[in-house]
Amino acid sequence: MTTPSRQQYLSVKRQYPDAIVFYRLGDFYETFDDDAKLMAKELDIVLTSRKVSKKQRVPMAGIPHHSAENYIARLIKLGYKVAICEQIGSTPINGLVPREVQRVITPGTVVEGSLLADNENNYLAALIVTDNKAGIAFADITTGQFGATQLQNRDIDRLILNEITRLKPAEVLIPHDKSADLFRSLKIPHSLYDSWRFDLDQARQELQRHFDVATLDGFGLAGKPLAIQAAGAIIQYVAETQKAALNHITHLTAYSTDNFMDLDASTRRNLELTETIRRGSVQGSLLDVLDKTITA
Repeated sequence: MTTPSRQQYLSVKRQYPDAIVFYRLGDFYETFDDDAKLMAKELDIVLTSRKVSKKQRVPMAGIPHHSAENYIARLIKLGYKVAICEQIGSTPINGLVPREVQRVITPGTVVEGSLLADNENNYLAALIVTDNKAGIAFADITTGQFGATQLQNRDIDRLILNEITRLKPAEVLIPHDKSADLFRSLKIPHSLYDSWRFDLDQARQELQRHFDVATLDGFGLAGKPLAIQAAGAIIQYVAETQKAALNHITHLTAYSTDNFMDLDASTRRNLELTETIRRGSVQGSLLDVLDKTITA
């Protein structure tokens, strides 16, 4: 029989199977099993083991809690999610200190300034595609910026690629039951999210609840069901991962790509608007030049 602490950890891990669980034990965050092996490989830290029953030891890798931010930054940059499981009390219950996940940090939900680039947004996006239509929403949870659009075209893949490339999101949510082949072929970074979160009624209700409104028409979303679905998925995902009130997200802006000059991904790259072709860096791009301009 495994120890109570092991049972508690496994219960947490079952709730967050796609995240690396940082399990607080005293002054350390410990990871176990495959998470520990991944940590040792990606972060070059020591892989040890921990006894969890009379006959079983499991892989373990730990980091000091005071330096966790540095390790989290490296994992996020590699595209991983991290679930922070903290001790929520000092009084043991049945010999075990209560613990629960306080926050899930994903590439698109980072809020720490030390983990973010100074000169660009860190967008979380959501994408849903039906036939020749698509809904795209994006949010920067550090600034509260929140927008959504609906696209329609026989060449819908091209429009999706152009818009996603323009936004440069750190993470894109797609319905779990949809084929990811399209997103792989377009080289879009994506995370699978529960399909029912994209349900129109579910998405509409969550948005109405968040903004405390009876209808979404005032946001310009009338007749744009896919935009509503994408935006609703984002608001639910952020609430799930942050586990806190989203008071700073106060408005949702509906926009149309028809109102802008459309530069495809290849054109933007060749013009070196935000990064150079040779080095892929901001230095030397148009954005770099504009950042250095000053007034007289």
